Amino acid sequence: MTENTQQSNHSAPELPTQYTPAEVEGPLYERWVERGYFEADEKSDKPPYTIVIPPPNVTGSLHLGHAFEHTLIDALTRRKRMQGYETLWQPGMDHAGIATQNVVERELAKEGVSRHDLGREAFVERVWQWKNESGGQISGQMRRLGDGVAWSRERFTMDEGLTKAVQTIFKRLYDDELIYRAERIINWCPRCLTAISDIEVEYQDDDGELVSIRYGEGDNSIVVATTRAETMLGDTAVAVHPQDERYAHLVGTEIELPLTGRRIPVVADEHVDPEFGTGAVKVTPAHDPNDFEIGRRHDLPNLAVLDERGVITAHGPFQGLDRFEARSAIVGALRADGRIVAEKRPYTHSVGHCSRCKTTIEPRLSMQWWVKVGPLAKAAGDAVRDGKVAIHPKEMESRYFGWVDNLHDWCISRQLWWGHRIPVWYGPNGEVVCVGPDDEAPTGEGWTQDTDVLDTWFSSGLWPFSTLGWPEQTPSVEKFYPNSVLVTGYDILFFWVARMMMFGLYAMDGTPPFHTIALHGMVRDQFGKKMSKSFGNAVNPLDWMDAYGSDAVRFTLARGANPGVDVPIGEDWVQGSRNFANKIWNATRFALMNGATVEGELPPAEQLSATDRWILSRLNSVVAEVDAYYDDYQFAKLSDTLFHFAWDEVFDWYVELSKTTFQAGGPAAEASRRVLGEVLDVTLRLLHPIVPFVTETLWTTLTGRESVVIADWPKDSGFRDAAAEREIETVQQVVTEVRRFRSDQGLQPGQKVPAQLELSGTELAAHEAAMRALLRLQPAGDGFSATASLPVAGATVALDLSGAIDVEAERKRLTKDLAAAEKEKAQATGKLGNEAFLAKAPEKVVDKIRGRLEAAEADIVRITAQLAALPPA
Repeated sequence: MTENTQQSNHSAPELPTQYTPAEVEGPLYERWVERGYFEADEKSDKPPYTIVIPPPNVTGSLHLGHAFEHTLIDALTRRKRMQGYETLWQPGMDHAGIATQNVVERELAKEGVSRHDLGREAFVERVWQWKNESGGQISGQMRRLGDGVAWSRERFTMDEGLTKAVQTIFKRLYDDELIYRAERIINWCPRCLTAISDIEVEYQDDDGELVSIRYGEGDNSIVVATTRAETMLGDTAVAVHPQDERYAHLVGTEIELPLTGRRIPVVADEHVDPEFGTGAVKVTPAHDPNDFEIGRRHDLPNLAVLDERGVITAHGPFQGLDRFEARSAIVGALRADGRIVAEKRPYTHSVGHCSRCKTTIEPRLSMQWWVKVGPLAKAAGDAVRDGKVAIHPKEMESRYFGWVDNLHDWCISRQLWWGHRIPVWYGPNGEVVCVGPDDEAPTGEGWTQDTDVLDTWFSSGLWPFSTLGWPEQTPSVEKFYPNSVLVTGYDILFFWVARMMMFGLYAMDGTPPFHTIALHGMVRDQFGKKMSKSFGNAVNPLDWMDAYGSDAVRFTLARGANPGVDVPIGEDWVQGSRNFANKIWNATRFALMNGATVEGELPPAEQLSATDRWILSRLNSVVAEVDAYYDDYQFAKLSDTLFHFAWDEVFDWYVELSKTTFQAGGPAAEASRRVLGEVLDVTLRLLHPIVPFVTETLWTTLTGRESVVIADWPKDSGFRDAAAEREIETVQQVVTEVRRFRSDQGLQPGQKVPAQLELSGTELAAHEAAMRALLRLQPAGDGFSATASLPVAGATVALDLSGAIDVEAERKRLTKDLAAAEKEKAQATGKLGNEAFLAKAPEKVVDKIRGRLEAAEADIVRITAQLAALPPA
């Protein structure tokens, strides 16, 4: 199949009787790391293959989604390493601004201290201390999973080098007028006291209230509905659709805003849906993003009535109330004033919450830093449209275009202390200076640095090149940029992938950060439900690794990984994968005990049996199939192909068919031992990227070579033997049919019965010994009397079952089964012949009864044949 250049110092190999993952995996992984197998050399002449890890949060731990994604990436990189590529799987972690700051603030709270008590500098020092002592437990968990990352290149988004990259690109964008400061509506968390990104907002259905309020008097009044009555204090207009004749006489006039005494204009704006509700909406530009845009179009004032903690600031009886307290108080006051036209309670609607602290998000007008994404997003879209970057699966392209073609400017500032501080200084006379990494910051009285830090996604958007040493043109940048492929979930296609595309194209002279974006789905429970601690169905993958081994978890995840599709997973599937690992172990152990070898060349095809030629033909076909599936990121299909080839064809058929050859000895046995060694060698190498631990142990024992990690990836030699494949398929057909008959007759699997095999004129004669062994068929001796005869595939198998079964008991059992099947047929036939029933019954019910009828008829045919085959009493 392939040449392997590692040295073999093979002696009589031995394997323990049982595979124990816990004893193998940890030491094996550390050996791989110590030997430097996962490191990447930028001076190498090999072609590069680069994948970056989607950087997990420093506060995080390995959840099943990580395990899933890492398994796919590890499989790709292990295969490419075996194919001769200089492979870099870039590891690292994200500083996770708001999440990390919250963790450390909670730790401080236990000591009775706040970050404000410490001050900014001391607090940041405390966060670094936490990061060095407690952060990054995920690294150890990645080792448990078997991640083949280049640990010497591990990066952190707050490292000195990555910080320089952040400052560099901020300065460039600022100088190109693609970064600016402006007052806009943002997502605000009143508890974390910061703007947060869209991805940090979790929407859920909450029970609230919908109140309809009458503004103005008499014919000049308008009714508006709202779930947030407290914001009415900041209304600066009522808007209606320009074509809505009901309110045409009011457009351009003013009406009184209840409870305030203020008069506000009625404006016409096409954003309003005249068919929804009353066709009129209150406009609060300082507290709603859509209202803000209406306000800009009509030059309305922005009146903020809530402070950063969600407390009413407007003068009057509600000042100082929390937003939810104010909501009830304001509705009560409106009701007392006769302004409430209708109330709906409870009213279920979608409400955004902070993903960190679960506080209800407040849309808030705030002065923030923004990226002007228009030209950057266009470049990101064009790169895919022009074919520079491929999205896989292709149907995900529309989702990508739907986002990048409609991006709004990106708020990049956060009101935190942990993160990359915005490199802008303000002078005493209104000066604004952006400072690059090589510039000196302004000094002197009155100069201060902006207090905000950058959104975490800003620094992670630079990840494909900042981790390689950019802005310096390092050898690593030259060798490993752009990345070969990005493997990530479709859920962050917008939040992370689009940002990397924008920044990569901008910073790297139009070169996109990767050639291919391979998108996968989300891991769900076995019923397809989202995994969540609140649902009680979340799984710690380490628990499954402890119970079944890391290979079992990896194989289960890979076997469910269809491109862009969510992955259901249950513990019983992991158990099944553990059984597969045990099957590989036991079959390899058997092969070694029977002399399977990888030494020397394969015998020429004319010296091989049909069984040997069949398995080598199938092996080459599987190599080709697996390669095609890898190139198409079809992890589920390649895993399934390997599972069925290894278990069904190699272990259940080839090994079993070869046993009689081994027992007979001679040249044929020697040839089969070499073929079996070849098949196991190649199969273990094909399986290695997905199940690395068990394959490493078995392959090194089988071959005596150093490691399968650095072995050659198998190649399709082109050998095919269609005739041998047809011949063994015929053997399988006969064995399967006789096994079915034995089972139908109630014979135990190991029970031996006399039989005559008429194989003349077929290709089966050479396989008689193997077939008899597989079927537990003894030679037909004196007194043989055929009680059943099975014609299969041109052969005839005659069996003498007299004395092998209790004929009368079996006849009674089958007669009872036949009566039940006939009763089922009669019932189904009666219903399907009832026109009144057919006219009323749902189509699904009718289809189900048709299925029952077909099953009953098939049972009748089968049982009748079994009764006929019974020997006479």
